[in-house]
Amino acid sequence: MSWSEMQPLLTQACADTFYMVGWSTLVAVAAGLPLGVLLVLTDRGGLLQNVLANKVIGQVVNVARSMPFIILMVALMDFTRTVTGTTIGRDAAIVPLAIGAIPFFARLVETAVREVDGGLVEAVQSMGGDTWTIVRKVLVPESLPSLVAGATTTVVTLIGYSAMAGTVGAGGLGDIAIRYGYQRFQTELMWVTVAILAVVISLIQFAGDFTARSLHRRGGGSGPAPKLRLLKAKRPAAADVGKVA
Repeated sequence: MSWSEMQPLLTQACADTFYMVGWSTLVAVAAGLPLGVLLVLTDRGGLLQNVLANKVIGQVVNVARSMPFIILMVALMDFTRTVTGTTIGRDAAIVPLAIGAIPFFARLVETAVREVDGGLVEAVQSMGGDTWTIVRKVLVPESLPSLVAGATTTVVTLIGYSAMAGTVGAGGLGDIAIRYGYQRFQTELMWVTVAILAVVISLIQFAGDFTARSLHRRGGGSGPAPKLRLLKAKRPAAADVGKVA
């Protein structure tokens, strides 16, 4: 197969892959972020401690994470048909992709949030901050570099999942590799597909690592700078109390 014949196929396949991965990433981040934070808040010693709720949520996440993606796609076919009206095509693939990525990203969020210094939370509590304030002003901002790294890992994982989705007619680069590279023995097209996936994943990983490092240098993540800001915020209040007394 010549390059002029490959180009339109690869262009459409790349567009399908980016479409599936992009939308499923948005859904996974939107649902996985609050789920991961909730796992931390409801744990023992958390701000919303609820051991039963934590165990139930954690078990659901573990079961969803342990299921192979190809089985998850088959298991969700009826649900996918209800949501999208079909089980074939890139729109249908977004449903299992997103559902498979939500628990994966939630665990990464949980790990990132647990790394936040507890002293920061205590400082905000001492200044009258409620749970929502602590989540919005401390837990998420301070764990942002790790969250970006987790989102990058999720995107890379979803690209691999989207290639598997191609085996059931979802389109994308995986579909090209299966239909042309495997079924029609056009190995040159398959290797071009592999090369494109490798380049895309490398670029995404580089961009994610660069963003995470940039956020860390600007003050994201627990460290001396955030602690100092909170202590400075507390001292004037203490001084004002002394003057009033």
